[in-house]
Amino acid sequence: MAYLQRICDKLLASELKASGAVLIEGAKWCGKTSTAQQAARSSLYMQDPDKTSSYLAAADTKPSLLLNGETPKLIDEWQMAPVLWDAVRFEVDKRNKPGQFILTGSAVPSDNLVAHSGTGRISRLLMRPMSLWESGDSNGSISLKELFDKNTDISATSNLSIEKIAFLICRGGWPASVSQENESALKMATNYVESVINMDVQRVDGVEKNPERVRMLLRSLARNISTMVSGQTIMADMESNDIGISEKTLSSYLNALRRIFVIEDTPAWMPSLRSKTAIRTSPKRNFVDPSIATAVMRTNPSGLLNDFETFGFMFESLCTRDMRIYAQANDGAVFHYRDKNELESDMIISLRDGRWAPVEVKLGNKQIDEAAKNLLFLQSKINTEKMGKPSFLMVVTGGEFAYTRDDGVLVVPIGCLKV
Repeated sequence: MAYLQRICDKLLASELKASGAVLIEGAKWCGKTSTAQQAARSSLYMQDPDKTSSYLAAADTKPSLLLNGETPKLIDEWQMAPVLWDAVRFEVDKRNKPGQFILTGSAVPSDNLVAHSGTGRISRLLMRPMSLWESGDSNGSISLKELFDKNTDISATSNLSIEKIAFLICRGGWPASVSQENESALKMATNYVESVINMDVQRVDGVEKNPERVRMLLRSLARNISTMVSGQTIMADMESNDIGISEKTLSSYLNALRRIFVIEDTPAWMPSLRSKTAIRTSPKRNFVDPSIATAVMRTNPSGLLNDFETFGFMFESLCTRDMRIYAQANDGAVFHYRDKNELESDMIISLRDGRWAPVEVKLGNKQIDEAAKNLLFLQSKINTEKMGKPSFLMVVTGGEFAYTRDDGVLVVPIGCLKV
């Protein structure tokens, strides 16, 4: 299969110029190795079944032997031999040159398995499944970067129908599924979920976990996707399905799922407000890709089209995934906002240089007026003397047309966005 260009390609190139080594981390099957191969001049694949034993033996006796080769050298799934982390850190210090190694990993090893953090020697690059622009499903006629640069006079048309959006949610952004059609494309997410439940989550910390309990936890998270549901609610939800779980066990399972990059909650935004208003600090529950939720719930595009309430939450998850990818490329991150008066914004895009923009997500067009009113009210509550004015206010939709409303709020279909 031909390599599809990724947004992380440029991010990796930039990191290699600045750091001795770069760790690309993220969910299994999201394309880390393929992206690393584009930049690497030599490679070491720890999962090669013909060589794993000899590689592990070398790592135990003289790990520096595994670091020889043209640079940048790719060390794939390095966490199989955690000693390689400290070996790379030491070698980077010794060589004192940038761009020596690329490490990839789909799991974060326990802190006690590596002696040093790698700060200053090994930079980290988080990679997610493909956005709609990377997979070619968004036409990319509207750039997030240009919106932050005040180019907000927009006009564009999305080619995505509601039926297509339902399919893209269930297909997900897994590179191997992008080139496939119909049912074949949907199997990737199902296979991923089964692998997580039966193998990956078991291996991450060496603690045995009940596969059925993991499955029910994932289902509960899927049913509550894009909400601020509490741990107590998740526990009660699981108990209603005859699968009990303690608070300590729930925390352990959630941490394991985070360490293999299955779940990625959206943190709360903490702005300076004009008035004293309590801000809710709980994160929004989310997966790294919406297809994980549809797969674990055993639904499909037809199922989403027959349940528009669930469809709406899944659509918000899709938009969150894409916006995270686009924001990352602009040196930013995605948060959410909600206060005690229930005023909220589905997403806050916050850039490192201080610029920010609130975003509401609406699958259909009927709620655009309400969303725009909400964004304008939120803007009036923010202390812009301290925070600065928002670069723009935007409603992301599943609709067809992109335009600027008379009140200045942007309406942008997800099928038009790019980095």
